[in-house]
Amino acid sequence: MIALTAVSIAVLFSSCGKVPQAEIDAVNAAIEAANTAGASVYVAEDFAALQDSMLAVNESIEAQNGKLFKNFDGVKAQLAVVSQLAADTKVKAETRKEEVKQEVIALQTDVTKLLASNNALIAQAPKGKEGAAALEAIKGDNGLVETSLTEVSELVAADNFMAALDKAKAAKEKGDAINAELSEVIAKYAKNKKR
Repeated sequence: MIALTAVSIAVLFSSCGKVPQAEIDAVNAAIEAANTAGASVYVAEDFAALQDSMLAVNESIEAQNGKLFKNFDGVKAQLAVVSQLAADTKVKAETRKEEVKQEVIALQTDVTKLLASNNALIAQAPKGKEGAAALEAIKGDNGLVETSLTEVSELVAADNFMAALDKAKAAKEKGDAINAELSEVIAKYAKNKKR
């Protein structure tokens, strides 16, 4: 009876006393998968929370390693939570990445239409003495918008959607400003011409 009890205690302590390395490796792989999916870029706060959670697990492991009788049951429970958090973060990152991609595609379409509109307005703009220099400057700015649109396409091709989004927003803003300026000049010119 004493031998059976001793074996049971030994099995209990040996099962609780080992670092759950397989679970740790699986969670680290899940965290890396979330990072590969773009979590650090598209859902940075969630990814930081995930890393903090894993840091807490590592601290729990260190605390257990410092004890005579180690029990990693709590660590295993933490690892299960972090594993689920990593999976959720990966899904959020993929979802957000797709949303950003669609937003970039919509902005590319808007900027392309804006460029066509601006080119048409440039053709209609008055070309008098004062207007010639201003018109050249506007053409230069419109060319920069075109260049930005090309760069956006390159960023999209490289799967760098956040940078593409920032550049596309800036291009649209600049294109809108050019459009407003040209529309105002043309309207003033038409009004003065009627007088």
